[in-house]
Amino acid sequence: MPARQTSKPRARRTPEARPYHHGDLRRVLIDAALQLAAEGAEVSVREAARRAAVSPGAPFRHFPNRDALMAAVAEEAQRRFRAEIEAALGEEPPKGPLERFRAFGLAYLRWAMRNPAHFEIISTGRYFAHGSSADLTRDNTELIALSERMLTDAAEQGLLRSADLKRIQIASRALVYGFARMNLDGHFPRWGIEDGQIERMAEGVIDLFIAGIAQP
Repeated sequence: MPARQTSKPRARRTPEARPYHHGDLRRVLIDAALQLAAEGAEVSVREAARRAAVSPGAPFRHFPNRDALMAAVAEEAQRRFRAEIEAALGEEPPKGPLERFRAFGLAYLRWAMRNPAHFEIISTGRYFAHGSSADLTRDNTELIALSERMLTDAAEQGLLRSADLKRIQIASRALVYGFARMNLDGHFPRWGIEDGQIERMAEGVIDLFIAGIAQP
């Protein structure tokens, strides 16, 4: 009888990295991180890679650590926020500085209510140190300066009750931030405000504020 041939053990194949198949990995990772934040999940570079369906090491070419990833997410959120404000002021330019100030505030609130995860990232220090991003700091400074110019114009035209522009500016920021935060934290139902009424309430609150700072 011929000698029985024993089959050679198969060589163990080393697992291959998943092929890179995204045209813009950086963009995909930013979107994945945003999705994680929107779900209230812990955001990490590796988890973003898993959501993006790429090898765990691939993202590190773009983001060496979590802070770098979250800075990029925040910069993208700020870019979209600024675009919303510029669109609101550019579509039908308001006639006067207080009308522009109102449009600015409404654009802030509408964007925050429609993009709660973005708002959470750029408005709190939960995800990363905001001062570590030069782009984010510059954009925020320019938006503050824009609101300051509107109030300065209003004061020069004799439209304001008070000459304390800094106090008005901070009060307006507290108003829109607080309203957006109440919406994000789900407070409005206990005040008897349903989802379909929140945006209309936002308009009313801003109009009340404008009436309070304007000369009668």
